[in-house]
Amino acid sequence: MARKKRGKPKESEASEAWLLPYSDLLTLLLALFIVLFGMSQTDENKVEQMGRAFSAAFNMGGPSFFAGGGPNVSPYADMPSTEEKGNAAYIQENQRLENMQRALQEYIEQNHLKDELNTNMTEGGLLIRIKEQALFPSGSAELVPESQKIGPVVAGLLAAIPEPIIISGHTDNVPIATEQYPSNWELSTQRALNFMKFLLAQNAQLNPARFSATGYGEYRPAASNDTEEGRAKNRRVEILVSRLYRMDKTTQKIQ
Repeated sequence: MARKKRGKPKESEASEAWLLPYSDLLTLLLALFIVLFGMSQTDENKVEQMGRAFSAAFNMGGPSFFAGGGPNVSPYADMPSTEEKGNAAYIQENQRLENMQRALQEYIEQNHLKDELNTNMTEGGLLIRIKEQALFPSGSAELVPESQKIGPVVAGLLAAIPEPIIISGHTDNVPIATEQYPSNWELSTQRALNFMKFLLAQNAQLNPARFSATGYGEYRPAASNDTEEGRAKNRRVEILVSRLYRMDKTTQKIQ
């Protein structure tokens, strides 16, 4: 019996297995572009809804990649900005200066020093003004015994705060020409320097690096020099507790 001839084996059909990963890749790319588009929008609720929809569609299990998606979501979302930190520091410092002013005002009232000492909160900080009669004899930079009523108290308050201290001397416009003080510049500067040294000697906790002294002579009057009352106000020593912070959009520590 004749042997049947075997036919040529049919070539196997080309496999279509590659279509499955290809379609998955396209789906993921589409999802990526939709998410990127959604994150560029300002509607956070829509992005969250879209994230939930993708999570359900892909049935990934576990926490969704899209959970909490949105334009402003980050690990640092609840952290205060630099501006907020600076403003908080300003508010805290302002409270500290107000507490100091309140304590000093109470001391002034209890010891009847309204005619010699007053305080004022300014943009630059807490300003303490001391009239000449409470510290120095006329035309002199030598401290009088009455300065003990003010110096130790002020020194104690300054020791409790970190702000820099600027002490300035001021005179009226009546010329002075002595061997020791050729002009009001020398007199006002020496008064500021002597009072600064006096304060530092009252409290060992005071850091001299925080202090500076300057004299302005008659060139920064607090009142008119046309009357004796005005000239008396101009003869003074000022203590400025200078702010470290300012309240604005670029609130930063003052260097």
